[in-house]
This record gives sequence, structure tokens and C-alpha cells, in this order.
Amino acid sequence: MSPRHFLTLNDLSSSEFRDIIQRACELKEMQADGILHEPLKNRIMAMVFEKASTRTRVSFEAGMAQLGGHALFLSPQDTQLGRGEPIEDTARVLARMTDAIMVRTFAHEKIERMADASTVPVINALTDDYHPCQLLADMQTYFEHRGDIQGQSVCWVGDGNNMCNSFINAAALLDFELIVACPEGYEPMAELVKTNKDRVKIVRRPEEGVVGAALVATDVWASMGQEDERVRREKDFTGFEVTLELMALAKDDALFLHCLPAHRGEEVSANVIDAPDSVVWDEAENRLHAQKALMEFLMC
Repeated sequence: MSPRHFLTLNDLSSSEFRDIIQRACELKEMQADGILHEPLKNRIMAMVFEKASTRTRVSFEAGMAQLGGHALFLSPQDTQLGRGEPIEDTARVLARMTDAIMVRTFAHEKIERMADASTVPVINALTDDYHPCQLLADMQTYFEHRGDIQGQSVCWVGDGNNMCNSFINAAALLDFELIVACPEGYEPMAELVKTNKDRVKIVRRPEEGVVGAALVATDVWASMGQEDERVRREKDFTGFEVTLELMALAKDDALFLHCLPAHRGEEVSANVIDAPDSVVWDEAENRLHAQKALMEFLMC
């Protein structure tokens, strides 16, 4: 039987997405209560990293340990991928020695090739096009604090990057409206916008996008691999900082989310992300529990 991969949120049905969110909340409570739960005992996951990471590595590695399994960290310097071994060959070997493969890389095509060659589940822990694991945690956070997001308005402020693309997929699966406030030239994937035109709208002014929003989310202006564009992007994204004044235009109980790391004073002001009622830290913790739910879903 072919393995179940998780390359984008579209690898889940709407009901599966909600089930994983619910299970993540349950696993979070179990962890807090000190309940031992080891469905992945003696199972091993290979973690292939071509991009730097804090939250992704710690959450997957800690998550596997909490579920009774073990995670192997593999950087390009640790594997033959760094010396030119074909992705398909690496996938075939890892699949014979481990029970799942997690990949954090640049080109999305790389992870698709790995999944095509693998006989065990492959998990997308971030590519240049999508960041589906972060959306599992983001939606868990919203559900925890505000209930079901169905029918709500969500505003994405800033670059139409991998996070924004995954927000579009989440909007389709969980049935909410997504307004993307971005400068010209920084739109999300055109095909995604076209396919989901009934629930995605692009505006050029954040003040227009956040009105009535139940959730406001953003990310850094220059993602990994775009460092040489930083000066130009800072200029292009002038006026796209999420501030208290901008949040005041959203719903009174609107949540703010940021996948981190954050650049205070650029895409978000310090008094927004560091507010006493900020849920960004719950969001970061939920990477752990959402990914445990995902691994349990794929591997059990």
C-alpha cells in the first residue's frame, strides 16, 4: 500500500484537518497532565534539513521522543545529498531504515521527488512554496482561543510567501475568507489564487484588509534565501507593519499570529507581539502538539 504523504494541506480532507486539530488539543492536554502516550515506540524518523531551523527541529524531535520514537537530524553536511547523491536514492535508502522522512528544503520539487521515491510517509516541514505544518499549529491556536474558524475573515499582511500559500489552502479546507494585503509584485502563487478566487481577495492596503478580521497574520519581509533582497523589500513593504493601530481596525477580539522568528519594528511592532494576551507563544508551542497529531495520523 502506498504511504500517506503530507506535502501540502491539500493532502488532507477538511474533516481530517479538523480531526488533527482536535487530536493536537487532546495530546497537548495529555502532555500537561503527565499522561504517557507512546504509540510510536521504537519508530524512527529521519529529519532532512537544508534550511536552518529552531521551532521545526525542536518540535519534531521532542514530539517523536514524547510519542516514544526517535528522530535523526540530518543536515547536507551529514548526508550524501550534500555531495550530489540523487534525491531519489536518498529517499529509497532512508525509507528502508526509518519509518518516516521529514524534509525542510528550498525547492518544493525536491520534496515531491523524495515522496515519489519513498515507501514511508514524507512530511513537508517547509519549502519555498508551502509551510503546511505551521498552518496546523496556527489553526489549532485559533480553535483553542476562539473556536471554529469557519465563516470568519482572516487577513494576511505582507509577502505572499509559503505561509500565505498555505493559508490559502487552509481557507479552502476550513471554509474561511482570506484577504491578502501585499504590495504589487509580492502576491501569492497565481494558480492558487485563481483556483480559490471564491475565498481569496488581494488588496494593496493593510488598513482595508484587516477591517472585520477575526485573525491577522504576518511573516518576515525577507525569508530564508532572500537575504540579498532585504534592502529592497524593506522599502517595498513600508506601511505593512502590523501595529496596535492596524489591529484596532480588526474585530475587538481578533488574534494576531506570527510563525516566528519575528523582526520587531518591521513586519510587527513590539507592543503587538509582546502584548500580555499575545497568543504567538501558544502558536509556537502548538507546533509540537500539532506535529505529534500529524505523525500519529501518518504513522499509526
